[in-house]
Amino acid sequence: MEGPLATVANALLPDVDVLTDRLVTAVFTDHPAWTDYRNVPPDDLRDGCRRYLTRVLQLLAGAPSGGTDDDPVAGPIGRQRAEQGVPLEVMLRTFRLGGRVVWEALLERIDEVTPADLGAAATAMWTVVDALSSALSTSYRRAEAEQLRRDDQRRHALLEEVVAGGTTGQRVADQLDLPLGGHYLVVVADLEPDGTAALPSPQTALAALSVRSVWHVRTDTLVGLVPLEGHDPRFVLTRLRALARGRAAAAPTADGLAGVALAHRLAVLALGTMPRGAAALVGVDERYPQVLLLRSPEVRRRLVEQWLGPVLRLPPRERDVLVQTLTAWLEADRSAGVAAEQLYCHRNTVLNRLQRVSGLIGHPLTGRQAYVELSLALSALDLPS
Repeated sequence: MEGPLATVANALLPDVDVLTDRLVTAVFTDHPAWTDYRNVPPDDLRDGCRRYLTRVLQLLAGAPSGGTDDDPVAGPIGRQRAEQGVPLEVMLRTFRLGGRVVWEALLERIDEVTPADLGAAATAMWTVVDALSSALSTSYRRAEAEQLRRDDQRRHALLEEVVAGGTTGQRVADQLDLPLGGHYLVVVADLEPDGTAALPSPQTALAALSVRSVWHVRTDTLVGLVPLEGHDPRFVLTRLRALARGRAAAAPTADGLAGVALAHRLAVLALGTMPRGAAALVGVDERYPQVLLLRSPEVRRRLVEQWLGPVLRLPPRERDVLVQTLTAWLEADRSAGVAAEQLYCHRNTVLNRLQRVSGLIGHPLTGRQAYVELSLALSALDLPS
């Protein structure tokens, strides 16, 4: 930059401390309600103002520009203030005030300047301020985005620690903004490779009901922690069930964050009892028999073989009729009459089919043990292979 403006700007550089005093004073006297430097030490703020004013004068005096997105002075100031939590609007206001301080100092030194020269000087002056403000904003937003990523990574690490059964003290609760104790509902939902979740936007759906929740993405599942805080778990489950587009499961705990890891394991087991392709959310309390069988594959195999093996080896049509009859009979509390109504057949037909099953497997279908084991064997048929 050439001409009287560059000369005066260069002459003002030795007086930058005086200009810094003016700017710091202006920051706290001109619209003080807009000032939020509470996290910035006074010496740090003064140093930032001094560096900025020096940079403005250097650019006006002809120093090369570092580019609007990577200025060597405005960039570091933007990053530092973002890390200190100073609002961007406050920083931009300070830069504008700094421009005003420099402009007033320039006018004090420029004598007998033509209107054309003054207009050119004003254009050059505010072009510099705008460029530095742009560099500040770019750097600030980059730092803000990096900080958000770090915060998100730290939050996910804490959630992973809670889900995996690590430390769950008050520190973790405070950082996650979750209650340390109380009742929780832990939800697990399938997550497809493309990122599609079996429960789309669950946090938003619950927030609409004034239920807060935290969700954590793992390798192939989406995990939700829902502090019930007086909410009926059935109320929460009803809302989440309406979202289900794939497999999801839930398990409650009354032990606060310390109980989340166990509830998560139970929810994962309940999820594993559902066939691929299902679109529903189940509670672990609805799947206890299947969970027990899933944990004991050898017991499951033996139960199925002992109580249903010969039936399952029949031709498909006969096999399906007998399995359907057994299921209806057990659901009817072993009443042949009620089962017959459900199957649209005669009571004697049901009794004949039951006798056929008893003959095939070689033992009667009576007694508590038979009722329990046969029920478990039929439940095992619903498990994924």
